[in-house]
Amino acid sequence: MGVRVKRVYEEPSAQDGYRVLVDRLWPRGLTKERARVDLWLRDIAPSTDLRQWYGHDEAKWPAFSERYRGELERHGELLDLLQDLDREHRTLTLLFAARDEAHNEADVLAEVLQRRPAHSHR
Repeated sequence: MGVRVKRVYEEPSAQDGYRVLVDRLWPRGLTKERARVDLWLRDIAPSTDLRQWYGHDEAKWPAFSERYRGELERHGELLDLLQDLDREHRTLTLLFAARDEAHNEADVLAEVLQRRPAHSHR
């Protein structure tokens, strides 16, 4: 599985493969042309309540990560979709807008995807 994580404000590259924005809100000051997002999957992002509770407070990161993993358990069909996109495009880049590159939802999502067994095709 070729899941990568990248800040959406970084320059797109050919190595990105299929680019998926995983934020609930569109990144400030970024045009769709410059972002070059293939899919905006806002429903896989942390809920508004969780995002607002976290407020980018690094002290809350462990609890945020655990709560977000819990939310992801209810989004099996979206996780299946991301696994299918990765398999089809060989590289999947999860894009996020947060300034903190060490504490962002895309890293949590990438870890969940990498640990998740591949789903069976119907």
